[in-house]
Amino acid sequence: MTPRVKRRVRGEGGIKSWPEGERPREKALRRGIQSLSDAELLAVLIRTGTRGHSALDLGRQLLGEGRSLRALMRMTPHELMRTTGIGMAKAVHLLAAFESGRRASASGGDGPVVVRGPADIAGLLQSAMRDLKHEEFRVVLLDARNAVIHVQQITRGTLNASLVHAREVFKPAVDRLAASVVVVHNHPSGNPEPSREDLDVTRGLAEAGRILGIPLHDHVIIAGSAYTSLAERGLL
Repeated sequence: MTPRVKRRVRGEGGIKSWPEGERPREKALRRGIQSLSDAELLAVLIRTGTRGHSALDLGRQLLGEGRSLRALMRMTPHELMRTTGIGMAKAVHLLAAFESGRRASASGGDGPVVVRGPADIAGLLQSAMRDLKHEEFRVVLLDARNAVIHVQQITRGTLNASLVHAREVFKPAVDRLAASVVVVHNHPSGNPEPSREDLDVTRGLAEAGRILGIPLHDHVIIAGSAYTSLAERGLL
């Protein structure tokens, strides 16, 4: 009786079991990580496939229907898990990689970020905030040279004066001996125009800053790839 040979189904093993032409890790080592396609980058993060589907197949499925890496960054774990073969562990692994990229981009260079205008604030936080599906309100603490000391999230949710209290904005500034602050929030709608609530919050914080001697230099609204500076508009 001829012994049965068990055939390996592509996707059951790791990347080493793939045909040589489908090994993103080896390609990255030979040509550099920048040489990988979006699907290949996802395959490296996914690591293993499922029965009948390699990690590269799963990467291609995630990018199906015209989705981009940026679109995937905005998805929740449960949305990623709707793709067959993407379980909880793979979804969280992908989102952790995306968040690492956001934070690395937001951290700037090795030295402190010096804020000379709203473009510097946008450069600091736009990559981290532009794709959020909810509103977040953050305060940027500056020293006497306008170098960034710390960035702290204050609220998460629709911005209004009842949620953003001056004491929550200025407490970290007092604790860290900040000389001034800039506040930042995002508009998930993509519309950078300030709302009435945005203006009310800004006026209240500006007045509190004057009383405390920690001036509010600006309120920057991030909306996708655009941003608005209330200071530049003379609304502060």
